[in-house]
Amino acid sequence: MAVFTMKVAGAVAEVHSLFDSTRDYCNAYLTEEAPEFTITVTPENLAFEQADLLAEAKAEGMKPRRFTDPFLERAAIQRAFADFLLNRNILLFHGSTVALDGYAYLFTAKCGTGKSTHTRLWREVFPGAQMVNDDKPFLEITEDGVIAHGSPWSGKHGLSENISVPLKGICILHRGPENKIRPISPEEAMEMLLAQGYCPAESREKFQALTQALANTISLWSMECTKDPAAAKVSQQSMSHA
Repeated sequence: MAVFTMKVAGAVAEVHSLFDSTRDYCNAYLTEEAPEFTITVTPENLAFEQADLLAEAKAEGMKPRRFTDPFLERAAIQRAFADFLLNRNILLFHGSTVALDGYAYLFTAKCGTGKSTHTRLWREVFPGAQMVNDDKPFLEITEDGVIAHGSPWSGKHGLSENISVPLKGICILHRGPENKIRPISPEEAMEMLLAQGYCPAESREKFQALTQALANTISLWSMECTKDPAAAKVSQQSMSHA
């Protein structure tokens, strides 16, 4: 067992984990600040996360998988942070987020569409582009805009920085034979935004209100794209000038 303190999106938690490897996984987010809440992972938490992942795979028509206990522990800690942060108007969101010239851009889509591929193209094409998070950033909705926060939960490639960057836009990706992007309305984007955010069962109304605020605050886009570097140039040109 390991006990450590970590800070994600401004929230500080003392974590009581079952596995020493979890501390290493969260290393970039460790802090000596005083904790605001405590997360204690139990075997029951692991069982809950496995059941939830199996249900999610079934709902999406994907092959069910059995995950390792350390993986499930990390998922339980992610859930605890997401529950806590929702009360601060901060959403856990599924997408790949890249930063360039002081602004972040989030690309979301159904699994396997190519979110990580697209942000990798940004990093290849644009000097200075860096990952905020490749899978599960936290989005803070404020009166002045939206802030994208890095988190340890960064997908299979582990691409994340412990940084916070103003979010300029969200783009819903689709594979296509050519690269073309268009602005969309909050109404057109809402189904995907609701599907890609984490919604605690007991906080559905709060979650929906925050997602609506997110949609109303930043620019929203839909893009058909290829895997060619030109795709990054097309999305950057439109989204950065919105």
